[in-house]
Amino acid sequence: MSEQNTPQKNIMGYEPIGKLIFKISFPIMLSMLIQAMYNIVDSIFVSWLSEEALAAVTLAFPLQNLMIAFGIGTAVGVNSLLARRLGEGNYKDAEKAGNNGLFLSFCTWLLFAIVGILFAKPFLSLFTKDAELLGMATSYSRIVLIISCGIFFEVTCERIMQATGDSIHPMITQTVGAVANIILDPIFIFTLGMGVSGAAIATVIGQLIAMALAFCFVFKNKQIHLSLKGFHPDKKIISDIYAVGVPTIITNSISTVMVSGINGILIAFSTTAVSIFGIYFKLQSFVFMPIFGLSAGLVPIIGFNYGARNRHRITETVRKGCIIGFVIMAIGFLIFQLFPEELLGMFKSSPEMDAMGIPALRIISINFMMAAISIAMGATFQAVGVGIYTMIVSIGRQLVILLPGAFILSRIAGVTGVWWSFPFAEIVGLCITIFLYIRIYRKKIRPLEE
Repeated sequence: MSEQNTPQKNIMGYEPIGKLIFKISFPIMLSMLIQAMYNIVDSIFVSWLSEEALAAVTLAFPLQNLMIAFGIGTAVGVNSLLARRLGEGNYKDAEKAGNNGLFLSFCTWLLFAIVGILFAKPFLSLFTKDAELLGMATSYSRIVLIISCGIFFEVTCERIMQATGDSIHPMITQTVGAVANIILDPIFIFTLGMGVSGAAIATVIGQLIAMALAFCFVFKNKQIHLSLKGFHPDKKIISDIYAVGVPTIITNSISTVMVSGINGILIAFSTTAVSIFGIYFKLQSFVFMPIFGLSAGLVPIIGFNYGARNRHRITETVRKGCIIGFVIMAIGFLIFQLFPEELLGMFKSSPEMDAMGIPALRIISINFMMAAISIAMGATFQAVGVGIYTMIVSIGRQLVILLPGAFILSRIAGVTGVWWSFPFAEIVGLCITIFLYIRIYRKKIRPLEE
């Protein structure tokens, strides 16, 4: 690297952990709160069209979630590798991680554009034969998949910046993109009369705006110097990225299988049950997004100090992260317990929806505090390069317990049994997470020098 590009001292190696978590995570949490708000507003606008329109977006969610799983998984792999290399002082490989991450984002976009064109309708037709419902879901899915370049590049650029200790610019990109989406939603959905397709168009425009901002910020970053001039893919770097990225992709993709399975179970009861599940997912994102933001901030802090072999700062980060996450989720739990009718009312809920949805929100939200600890501790797995542990937790919770449990309990207790399967699965997930954290602490963290 040239002298003018010599990196500044990284704050993740010396700043007090509590202050550091706040400085790194809070902007990410705030931007994800805004992102969650946009998700909720998006669904509120769609629900004003009809209950069927909301059900169509819910059916399309697994494909959209799969796309996001690939984008975030790859970006997490870049984030983890880049932070570790910076902690080691290996700036050359840190820059290679960033450049190769952008290349992988481009490749992933092409993959999902093909999925949108060829496979969206056949997939969605597995869940409904209603022509109108299928048409709305297919239209929405194709738009968000084919024009998905914005989300892939945006997420990767944001994680590159976060790995260098910059969480302000990622917050700006997400906030601007989300606000643009919220403004454009009513214009495309109602003013231009495009309905569900209009919601999808507003979404991708917001993502493209955020992508443009992210590019401007990431190429001006002072910690690393990214340049596509003379770039060629590096197999070793890509392998290191996907060592964390692939398990994360699989972990996040599992939720696609889970949501598809739950939709399949619920639609046997009614489209109202599917709509309630869709509403829950939107509402819970307002609680979970800050926790994911907290986790995104913990990964580079832990990863940097793992590379720097500072055991004390790693364990302090995990401990304080768990406490912060628990408090946030406890607040979310109380809101779901005390105000379920008001939450459903934002979506113009019918009496039938209230009767089914109020107990649903109260039952499922029991898992919030347990999930907070699992997510905060799970950041350690990604940070030290053992992303497969995150995948194990997710498989155990969602596929081994949740889906079979939802099916069995639906036969015993009807639709209420489906809601109870969520807290039961989270108990198992927390137990697995604690076991794996103890294992990784003994093998990788405890041997580090102070």
